[in-house]
Amino acid sequence: MTKEMLNIQDNCDYMFPTSKKEVEALGWDYIDIIFFTGDAFVDHPSFGTACIARWLQKFGYRMAVVPQPNWRDDLRDFRKLGAPRLYFAMNSGAMDSMVNHYTAAKRLRHDDAYTPEGRAGQRPDYAVSVYTKILKELFPDVPVVIGGIEASLRRLTHYDYWKDELLPSILEWCPADYLCYGMGERTMLELTKAIEAQRNINDIHKIPQIAFKMTGHPKAADGVLTLHSFEECKADKRAFAENFHLIETHANMMHPATIVEPVGDGYVQINPPYPPATTEEMDSYWELPFTKLPHPRYKGKRIPAYDMIKDSIITHRGCFGGCNFCTIAAHQGKFIQSRSQESILGEVCKLAKMPEFHGNISDLGAPTANMYMMHGRDMSKCEVCRRKSCLFPGPCPNLDRSHKQLLELYKKVDSVAGVRHSYIGSGIRYDLFLTENGFVDETSEPYLKTLILDHTSGRLKVAPEHTEDKVLKYIAKPSFRLFVRLRQEFDKICRENGRRTGIVPYFISSHPGCTMKDMENLSKNPDLKGLYMDQVQDFTPTPMTTSSVMYYSGLDPRNMEPVFVERDMEKKQLQKSFFFRKTTREPAKPAGLRSSRHRR
Repeated sequence: MTKEMLNIQDNCDYMFPTSKKEVEALGWDYIDIIFFTGDAFVDHPSFGTACIARWLQKFGYRMAVVPQPNWRDDLRDFRKLGAPRLYFAMNSGAMDSMVNHYTAAKRLRHDDAYTPEGRAGQRPDYAVSVYTKILKELFPDVPVVIGGIEASLRRLTHYDYWKDELLPSILEWCPADYLCYGMGERTMLELTKAIEAQRNINDIHKIPQIAFKMTGHPKAADGVLTLHSFEECKADKRAFAENFHLIETHANMMHPATIVEPVGDGYVQINPPYPPATTEEMDSYWELPFTKLPHPRYKGKRIPAYDMIKDSIITHRGCFGGCNFCTIAAHQGKFIQSRSQESILGEVCKLAKMPEFHGNISDLGAPTANMYMMHGRDMSKCEVCRRKSCLFPGPCPNLDRSHKQLLELYKKVDSVAGVRHSYIGSGIRYDLFLTENGFVDETSEPYLKTLILDHTSGRLKVAPEHTEDKVLKYIAKPSFRLFVRLRQEFDKICRENGRRTGIVPYFISSHPGCTMKDMENLSKNPDLKGLYMDQVQDFTPTPMTTSSVMYYSGLDPRNMEPVFVERDMEKKQLQKSFFFRKTTREPAKPAGLRSSRHRR
């Protein structure tokens, strides 16, 4: 036991216990909530387990965490802390366990960035379900609340690429009592208070942003959207595509309906989410006493994912880009929820004083770095908007794309004592500051210039995703002509300032709608000449995305028109090989010998 573990202060500035000895050292005779997670435990706001644990701790709840429990032995990890006073909480970690385990070619990965020393195999497939079933067998009377990426994005009928079949809501095959989806601070606090107060089940079922399974038939009511049943979706791919279109539409609305999906002898109910967090609420999440360190139990062991984010700063949540293969909006929401400059600067000052900080902020960003503080000019229009994306097929005329506040933030961060550089490692959307005819407003060119000259480490990475407009329409990204314009402006800035910074485009192969000819055209596109290009990912259908619905159904859920889908593994590898053929100028290796380890 470390000194830090024993030094409990009034502000709860200590690390959470993970073992019986650590609980005893704290002098606790009970634990309110025991958290099981598929990741190593890192007390940093980039990790969901730490965010929820610290938030509930603020309100006086005693939290313990069991990271990466062994599910293959006598289950001692699941027994060691006994039963909590209130409930067990559960997530698979920062990634869906199947995405964590397998490549797009369904080959087992050999490492795991969220495990000490990068060791693979420290969590099961479908981890949330496996953990929950074990706990329900050991402690049948204790409620289990599931959340995180895996549970959140499997909350309704979804296509599972690894089983190659349609699966019902995770609540149908995982015996959890409640599911908290999305960013869960407010939901988990309200649910915790309700369980503690032993509120009746009808009251609990009114809590926003939770899902649960009910028996019987759903009752028609105002504000309730009833979908096709899982069984109907299983029998008819069109019904599944229709369901998803409605789900996605409501997921991107400010005031969505309650969603009900029949399955088996009952139904799953998804309550609408809380409104987007205010700046004050966002600040309160980051003022918690995170140590920003891995748990002391890992002393001397490297956790690769922590190394990647330990010197990073999150500025906001959400993304209104609406890329069809992306799950960010489905989990964090479409509407941008930003921290104040004061909150961010306070965190930067604390980071600058940490002994292992060497002056370089690795990432000052978020899902899309340059959406900070962006929103509609007239928010009353956003209140009734049903668009999935504020940028596709064209930028919303109500969207304020000014980078003024972001430029101010960059300047203030760089002036903090101890900060040498602040880099932008997150993705950017260049259609927020650029059109095919020029810059969007007076802040656009200064933003691109400072991004390139002051905040790019090595090479600027952007994601045009493809060169063919036909494919880009299925991806929901702007025309490749906009990337060509970006490269022109990029080269001009570098030339005028004597810089040799490069630009690296990300591409995707085998996305629905992409043929072998499309990849051949990409590989021969003259506007890519001279670029360093090794950033390519083979499309992986993940739960709750438009692209995965296209892959499974062969239909575009936006208009129900048929879509070409490449499902043959060898041909998928051939599509990817076109990319390498061009960049290496050598014959491509036989399909199957290459795999991409680049994941967003």
